[in-house]
Formats: sequence, structure tokens, C-alpha cells
Amino acid sequence: MELLSLALPLLFLGAGLALNSVPVLALGLVVLAVLQLLAHLRRERQLARLIRELTQLQDNILPLDHCQEGKLGILHSELYKLVTQLRAQATAADHGKGYLADLLADISHQLKTPLTAMGILMDILGTPELAEETRLETVAKVEAQLNKVNWLIRNLLVLSQLDANVLELKPAPCDLCALLDSVCQSVEVLAEVQGVELRRHYGPGPIPLSCDWGWTREALSNLVKNCVEHSPGGYVALSVLHHNLSTTITIQDNGQGIPKEELPHIFQRFYKGRNSTPNSVGLGLALANQLVLKQNGILSATSQEGAGTCFTVKFYSTIQL
Repeated sequence: MELLSLALPLLFLGAGLALNSVPVLALGLVVLAVLQLLAHLRRERQLARLIRELTQLQDNILPLDHCQEGKLGILHSELYKLVTQLRAQATAADHGKGYLADLLADISHQLKTPLTAMGILMDILGTPELAEETRLETVAKVEAQLNKVNWLIRNLLVLSQLDANVLELKPAPCDLCALLDSVCQSVEVLAEVQGVELRRHYGPGPIPLSCDWGWTREALSNLVKNCVEHSPGGYVALSVLHHNLSTTITIQDNGQGIPKEELPHIFQRFYKGRNSTPNSVGLGLALANQLVLKQNGILSATSQEGAGTCFTVKFYSTIQL
């Protein structure tokens, strides 16, 4: 436009002189044509620079930060947004592939042990001269390994549903004291075997809480079970602190405790610390954490090695506006 504004006076000047001299008008037209050609060449250079910058941006060489005006500037900006989005999507896809590969490797590793054990046990069952008592014991071991595989697959399915936001949680008003009583009942046999005393410091109730009963019971049971397994001969205490804005559940034991360097990783999937039980696959705490987070809650842990562990579950109340 700047070149055209310079050319127009020359054109009008040539037109004014055309009455006396035709060559002057021709000169004005030639000048206008030259200026239009220069403007075209300028746009070509801008496009070439834009293509070069986009190529360099794609190769992670140069950030696209030059500002231009007009339609080319708009094109420049939109192309920059497009390339940035494509790069982000490619990065996310790479991370997703890495996560999937690690997950499949972990699943394969976790399934390998029980499947190998079942194969050996089945070979034993195939022995013709096997005593009836030994046969029954072997069948029980096969059943235990099969239950382990079923448990593993079930928990992996639930975790994948939570990751994909397709697991439907159905919160409803309930009595937290009754819920905790149900949790304690689910681990009573294990606690008796381990010589662990279950202490309840939450009174007769009722204490109101809005949650999905089944999945919240699953999460809390995993936490209590973890404490029982790591506190042989000790105790596990459950307590509740209820306010209008939140409800806090504390599960504390006086067991082995968790080493300081392992504490930040205990809610990671498939993570097993050095004090983990032989049958642990590292899914219970990860599942509990996800189930609490999906219900407007926070799960945290503090621990001192040799002195015990304390899990804290805080559910925030939903404010009605």
C-alpha cells in the first residue's frame, strides 16, 4: 500500500501532462508497474522467510516470534499456533506410548509369577501316585494363585477406568461410623492372624458423609489392610474429625514404618518398598489414592521407620450455592 500511494501521484502527474506529452503518461504507467512488481517480490520474500521459519520451528531450531502486520501477519500467527499444537500433541503421544509400554511391562511381570507357579502346581497334580492330602493342598495353592490373578486384573481394570474417567462413582449420604465398622470387619481375620488390635476412636455415630459406599469402603480397606500387614503384634487405630467443611479419617499404626526416601512413591502404581509383603503387587495404595481423589478428597501419609505410619483421608464437603 505504501508503494501504491507513492505511485498514484506519479500516475496523476503523468495523466496531467498527457495532453502535452504522451511519453510522460507511459512513463507513469511504467513506474506503477515497477512498484507493483517490487511489492510482489516483497511478499514473495516474506512468504519465503515464513516457510523457512516454519521449517526451522519444526526442527526445533528457531522459535517463531517475528511480528508482521496485515494478512501475512495473521497467517504467520495461525501457522505458529498450528505447529505449536502439533508439537504438543506429538509430545503427549510419545509420553503416552512410554506410559503404555511401562504399564504393559509391569502387568506382564506381575502376571508371570502366579502363572508360572500355577504351571508348576498343575504338573504336580498330574502325578499319578500323588497322595490325596498333597493333592488337596496343591489344589488350594492353585486356587490361591488364581485368586491373585483375578485380584490383579480387577484392580488394573478399575485403575484404567479411573484414568479414563469412565468409572461411575455414585455418592450418597451415609453414616461414616457404619462404613468404618464394615471396613474393620473386612480385615478382622487378617488382624487376628497378625495379632493386631483394631482400635476405633470414632464413637457410636452417626457421622454424616456423602460418598460412594462401595468404592470408599474399598479404598479405606486397602489402607487398613496395609497397616495391619506391617504391624504384627501391634495396633491399628481409626479416628474421625468431622467439620462442616471437611471430614478427616486417620488410620494409624505402630508398625515397621516407611523409609523416608520411599514415602513420596507409595501411591505410585506397582511401587513396592523394601518392607513390602511377598504377595504385594503395589496396587492397593494406588487404587485407594485414585478413589479418594475422584470423590473430592485428599490422601496423604506420614511415617517414621520403626515407629509406624499414619494415613490421613480428608473429604471436603460440597458447598451448595
